[in-house]
Amino acid sequence: MAQAPAFSFAPWMAAALARVEHALQDWVVAPQLAALAPDLPRAMRYAVLDGGKRLRPLLVLAAHEACAAQGGVSGPGAEAALRAACAVELIHAYSLVHDDMPCMDNDVLRRGKPTVHVEFGQATALLAGDALQALAFELLTPAGGGIDPVIQARLCAQLARSAGHGGMAGGQAIDLAHVGRSLKRAELQRMHELKTGALLQGSVVMGALCGAADAQAAAGLTAYGAAIGLAFQVVDDVLDVTADSATLGKTAGKDAYANKPTYVSTMGLKASQRYAQTLLSQAEKALRDSGLRETHALQALARMVVERAH
Repeated sequence: MAQAPAFSFAPWMAAALARVEHALQDWVVAPQLAALAPDLPRAMRYAVLDGGKRLRPLLVLAAHEACAAQGGVSGPGAEAALRAACAVELIHAYSLVHDDMPCMDNDVLRRGKPTVHVEFGQATALLAGDALQALAFELLTPAGGGIDPVIQARLCAQLARSAGHGGMAGGQAIDLAHVGRSLKRAELQRMHELKTGALLQGSVVMGALCGAADAQAAAGLTAYGAAIGLAFQVVDDVLDVTADSATLGKTAGKDAYANKPTYVSTMGLKASQRYAQTLLSQAEKALRDSGLRETHALQALARMVVERAH
């Protein structure tokens, strides 16, 4: 029997990114507004296209493929996985649009270009974020019966939990409430588990739902997502003090300038870097515990998250 070809992450990621970009180009449209309110569709596309690492969509697709390895990208659940991948990216994009506004972080640079409110004004930016959030759920519930209604409902529920008061929005509220105030490490971790980790973990869980994961696989992937979600924020805090704005594509040093609590301010730089490595080890163990065999892409994504700081 011939051996399966060795996994190569770069071609896998290039193919996955191409699928996501093509789908986003097709789905982030609002032609009915083109004549009467052209700035809204332009702002929506500006917020989503031509920038970003697409980590969340990649996690969705990798988790789906790990659970449905026999079918691969063309197997059952593939359409649901692609739609889920784009939906989480739309939620992420909307959150960045709103977070960058003067009432929140008041930032002027995102993904290497002016933020949406700088480019289009605050009112249009607010509406663009609202519309992207709504579009995310529209993508998960397509007409025509191509996706099992039960899967649609589960995906919508997971995305809502990841983005709402018990997830991303709740974490942002904690963040805003503690500008200039210290947080204990456990409190800081809870804030980031919600603000950043919930949507990253949710991305993995949504991919597992599309791949019909069994209980063992679902538990392992949930634990993997939790570790990666937290590791991403730890590394983000490290990069905020070690990288420049051109490298980051956003304003470097803004957390320290705004006097926000971070892992670096709480633990120190070296300890934060060590903690990121610990979380990487936890993610790798969770994949082993999942019982899944085809986890190469998930392993590579975990390393990519942590090795951004090197």
